[in-house]
Amino acid sequence: MSEQAHGLVAAMERHQVAVYVAAMATGALVGLTLPTVGPGLEHAINPVLAALLYVTFLQVPVAELGRSLRAGRFLTAVLVVNFLVVPLVVAAMFAFLPADQAVRMGVLLVLLTPCVDYVIVFSSLAGGSSQRLLAATPLLLAQMVLLPGYLYLFMGSKLADIVEPGPFIEAFLVLIVIPLTLAWLTQAWAARRSVGRKAADAMGTAMVPLMAATLLTVVASQVPKLGNHLGKVAQVVPFYVLFLLVMAFVGLAVNRLFRLNRPDGRAIVFTGATRNSLVVLPLALALPDRLAIAAVVVVTQTLVEVIGMVIYVRAIPRLLPVR
Repeated sequence: MSEQAHGLVAAMERHQVAVYVAAMATGALVGLTLPTVGPGLEHAINPVLAALLYVTFLQVPVAELGRSLRAGRFLTAVLVVNFLVVPLVVAAMFAFLPADQAVRMGVLLVLLTPCVDYVIVFSSLAGGSSQRLLAATPLLLAQMVLLPGYLYLFMGSKLADIVEPGPFIEAFLVLIVIPLTLAWLTQAWAARRSVGRKAADAMGTAMVPLMAATLLTVVASQVPKLGNHLGKVAQVVPFYVLFLLVMAFVGLAVNRLFRLNRPDGRAIVFTGATRNSLVVLPLALALPDRLAIAAVVVVTQTLVEVIGMVIYVRAIPRLLPVR
């Protein structure tokens, strides 16, 4: 990599949040001014997202995954907050959600799945244990296995009429199994060959550009769908804001319960609050046409969450100061 390119990558990494906000703003502008590009961009979501997750998984050495399994209290706290506490919080909100089935499905899809990508970025910016959180990422992928069960608990027998198992299986393979396998194969190549190590290092620098490209693509493809649904989508924004507020204090409570150190505690707050809108978006896009608004509801959560994370980065270190 040339010195100029290296400097550009370093600058993007220093200003990640600004880059992501700019990418979403650009996506919104493209979607509003060129609505006909939306359908084409939808086809690009899975490839760019798979590339992003591959680069994310590439940063998780197999040895680190083994060490994360031995970080008992931290790992238990991660699993408890994401797979026990969050569903309870969503259950408390569910009865108050708009009655529209598509809106409810979108909210459930996004809030029941923990983030595995930019949570690392925001946690790190707030002084959280980003490496531990990164190492625990593959374990959070249990979300794709648990999600159908959670949806059945909330939607009941109606679920069979609106959700096909095929998209879940396809998303699991394309967005998780294949990128994770390729990442670990790349790590093995890097451990044995210098050219492999250089290639892995080069691909690791693509994290910020790929995240920006993913956000731009997702927003630009979904904004044209707002149309006459803006009122319905606006109704879920208060629920997303409430979720961020509640999960901040839930994360602090879980931190005290497990007696974690400050960096680990901050990471727990972020993993509980950030949701996996990008990975579940393909599932929302695969729903029947009458539920098409679910995808826009999912993307709306991303827009609210990124703004919330900017606040979190400043607020959480004050709530959990270093002693």
